[in-house]
Amino acid sequence: MELSSAKTDQTIRIKTLILTLGSDDQIRGDASKLRGFFATKFNEYKLLHQHDVDRFIYKYPLVQYKMIDSAPMVLGINEGVDVLKEIYDKYDSIRLGETEYQIFERQIKVMELEFGLSDKFHQYRFLTPWIALNQENYQKYNGLDSKGKKDLLQRTLIGNVLSMSKGLGYRVPDKIKADVRVQKVLRRLKDTPVDAFYGTIITNFLIPDYFGVGKSVSRGFGTVQRVTNISNETRRMF
Repeated sequence: MELSSAKTDQTIRIKTLILTLGSDDQIRGDASKLRGFFATKFNEYKLLHQHDVDRFIYKYPLVQYKMIDSAPMVLGINEGVDVLKEIYDKYDSIRLGETEYQIFERQIKVMELEFGLSDKFHQYRFLTPWIALNQENYQKYNGLDSKGKKDLLQRTLIGNVLSMSKGLGYRVPDKIKADVRVQKVLRRLKDTPVDAFYGTIITNFLIPDYFGVGKSVSRGFGTVQRVTNISNETRRMF
């Protein structure tokens, strides 16, 4: 599908807080367990667990939990920034599964970051696996040839970015272009094996570092980090 890019950056600034935690021991565990700790200890904050009473909040998560190189990270976005400011120092240890870790270091970084359609192409790498496929398009994906699979993933990525934009109150003013260069890996989500993807993506959209793309981003999946602007040679591919 042929898409046109915007002529100038049309971005907004997103308030962001990154909280990283350090212990005297190597922290072992996944982002889902980190989410479980905060959701249980501070259950009164809906943004920490994405539930309102017993109903799941189907919206782009404003608090996301990551494990990056065995280091716990919690990302707050917009209203999520205020929540993390309130609770970040109200615990001296975290329990992940059966293990408790004493917290000796906390680092907080508060920023306003650009988000939105760009006049340049940007490359991102997945720091954590991207869960792109739901049950419906998983069956479709497996029946396609390599070109069809890539086209489906590119459309899915664009859909992920549109969904993220809607959740952050950003109206995309023009068409999004995207290219994916990924490999499939098997991961577990809620004790269920799922197909996920590692690699890089290229798009004319500015996504702040450590934001999650795709499914289950509150549990740390689909975390991106920008690599570099795209060369003229790569730009001509679009």
